Order: sequence, then C-alpha cells, then structure tokens
Amino acid sequence: MTQNSTTIQSADTGDYLKVAACTAVIMQSVLAVALKQPLPTKFEWLIGLTYNFVKFTAPAFIFGILYTTTRTTFPSTLKAYPAYLQQQWSALFVPTIFWTLVYLLGLPGQQQGRPFNSWLTFGWQAINGNAAPHLWYNTMMLQFILLMPLFWGLARWLKRRPKLVLLILSSLFAAWVIFYDRFVWHGPLQRSWYLLDRVWLSFGLYAGFGTAAAVFPTTYRDLLRRYRWGLLLAWGVAFSWTAIQLFSAGLPVRFSNAPYVQPSMVLYALATIGLISWFAAHQITRHARSLHWIHWLATYAYRAYLGNVCWLQLVWRFSRHWLTAAPIAVTLLSYALTWVLAFAGAVGLHHLKRRLLQSK
Repeated sequence: MTQNSTTIQSADTGDYLKVAACTAVIMQSVLAVALKQPLPTKFEWLIGLTYNFVKFTAPAFIFGILYTTTRTTFPSTLKAYPAYLQQQWSALFVPTIFWTLVYLLGLPGQQQGRPFNSWLTFGWQAINGNAAPHLWYNTMMLQFILLMPLFWGLARWLKRRPKLVLLILSSLFAAWVIFYDRFVWHGPLQRSWYLLDRVWLSFGLYAGFGTAAAVFPTTYRDLLRRYRWGLLLAWGVAFSWTAIQLFSAGLPVRFSNAPYVQPSMVLYALATIGLISWFAAHQITRHARSLHWIHWLATYAYRAYLGNVCWLQLVWRFSRHWLTAAPIAVTLLSYALTWVLAFAGAVGLHHLKRRLLQSK
C-alpha cells in the first residue's frame, strides 16, 4: 500500500462526508417532526423510506472526522495531545456546551427519556445526549476526539500490518453488532442498555476505516474507482433490505425500528460512505470549483448540526399549518429553510464569538 500524502487539499474526502452527513441529518430532524403529525398512510411510508435513505449520517460523520483528523495530525504522539485537545475544545466542545444549554434551558421539551428534575439529572441529560433528539450523536462523537491517541496508534499499526488490522477490526465489530442485535435491540437489555448506541464501540468500525483511508489515500481512491459499480449494487441491496424491514414492522412507522447497529444499516452506511468517497475523489482529481465551498461548509457542519433542531422549531411553528394540504412541498420547504438557517446560524455565532474575543 502507498504512503500517506502530505498534500493539503482545499477539501478532502472527510469534508465531503461531513457535509453530506450534516445535510442528511437535518432531513432526519424534519422527518421526525413531520411523522408526529396526522398524515395519510402513503406519506407515512414515504417518510420511513426517506428516513432510511438518509440513515448514514453518524457513520459518515465519524468516518469523515477520523479521515481528516488522521490526515492532518498523523504521525503524532502523546506529546501533541494537549495542543490537539486545546484546538478541539474551541472547535467542538464549546459549541456542544452552548447548544446543550440552549436545549436544556430554552427548549426543555426536546429532551429524550426522563426530563431533568434536579442538578444531578440536568448534568446527566447533558452528558448522555438526551438534551435533544439529535445530541446522542455528539456524545458518541466526542469520545472519538478524546480517544484520538488510540487511533494514532492504530494508524501506526496499519502501516505495518494493514490487512491483519482491518480483519481484526471487522471481526470485532461484527461480533459487537451480533451482540447488540440479539441482546439489546431484540433482547432483554433493550431498555436498560439503550445508551449503548452512543458508546464509541458501536461506531468503531467507521473510525477505523476512516483512519485506514487516510493512511492509504491512493489505495483507497483506486479501490473506489475499481469497485464503484459493486458499491452501487451493494447500496441498492442494502437499501432494499432496510425497506423490507420497514414494511415488515408495519404501521405506525417508528424510527426506533431502524437503529444504526444492525447488519442492514452497517452495509448501507458502508456502501453510502464508499459512494460519497468516490464522488469526492472524482471532484478532487478534476480540481472542481466546488472544493473551496465544500471545505467551507465542512468547517461549519458540526455547528450547523448542533443548532438544526432549534432552527427547525422556529420554521415548523409556521409551516406545520399547511402540512396536511401539501405534505411533500411543506416538508421540503421546511428542510431547505432549516438547512439555510442552521449553517447561517453557525457562521454568525462563529463570527460573534470571534468579535467578542477580539474586544477583550
């Protein structure tokens, strides 16, 4: 396998994955709100299929973050860890704390599970990701940020024994998915262990593959080009599999019937990541004009994701009244407005913070 390139692109594969994941997760938020309204059965099925279509967000985000972080920081040692954490504190942890407080204090009705009733439960809701429907992801993602030295070590191991490392990673993750499927999702631990879906182990394969792709970018691009039609076929099979599961579960459509940690969703996520990566490689190779904009959007993608549910509440307050009359049009319009507001809000808050810091 070839060595990692030191060339810094205006946008890399990780940027494309982060932008795609953020764009898709905003649609998930809109669909979740729309599903709570009284709708015709055919539209309910359409919501379920669309939800499955965009159900690649968390794996793609993790793959993208580990790809970009590994590409820009490897090789690094523990000596670089404090400086790395300082950078991530400003970029990720501060926005997370800000938006968690916004949801808990300003929009407490968005909490999942049991709402807080004391300072202790307030802290627990903030930590476990139940402050809002989508914040479970950042609880999981920040674990990878803290564990980055582990993935620096993994990158070194990959350089020595890439095939063995990938085989071990795949085997361990397969065992984890089987365990989760039998004992948590469809088993006796469903309620007591439901927080396992936000433990880093549930998404470790995507982090490992993202690290490997960054260590061997040329090999990764070559594999994508060679097997792009196979990826497309795998994507179609996986999406059909998730659709069959959706219809088998019957009505009402419940998004809880489509967890990330199940074989069909793992295959779908990997195929989607592969296709997005192939498109990214194609755009980077031809030096597309959009590279600058993709990198710019990727810079604000995480912050836009954090705020999207807040902005959606504002949009939905006005658009929900026309949902029954024109469900598809209203859903798409709500999605577009939420996407614009989420990114505009992320950019605006970033510049506001910069001005406040400069004024001190």
